[in-house]
Amino acid sequence: MSVNEIDASAQTDADAMLLSTMNDLPGYEVVEVLGEVFGLTVRSRNLGSQLGAGIKSMFGGELKGMTKMLYDSRIEAQQRLIEHARERGAHAVLAMRFDANDFGGDGQEICAYGTAVRIRKL
Repeated sequence: MSVNEIDASAQTDADAMLLSTMNDLPGYEVVEVLGEVFGLTVRSRNLGSQLGAGIKSMFGGELKGMTKMLYDSRIEAQQRLIEHARERGAHAVLAMRFDANDFGGDGQEICAYGTAVRIRKL
């Protein structure tokens, strides 16, 4: 769904939530700021990926198991962000960012956050 098709009636459509790393949306007016929203996930590393990472660190190369875990974690955090924004009645999330923290090698926290807003096409 394109930005031009987004309106308040489209909130039931899975693609209707607009996420932007920008602070504004060209062609749209922010009509209400609903506040901060976030989505959070914490994942533990599995034994297989830890062993693979240890071996790869000796020889170099991509840690594919870890890459997949982090990718999946970002998607999950982003989906939770969208759910939180929908609960607040948002049409879009502006200034969206990701934050990540490591838990001493045992796991990874990923947080997607931003500002929930209602928008109107100009």
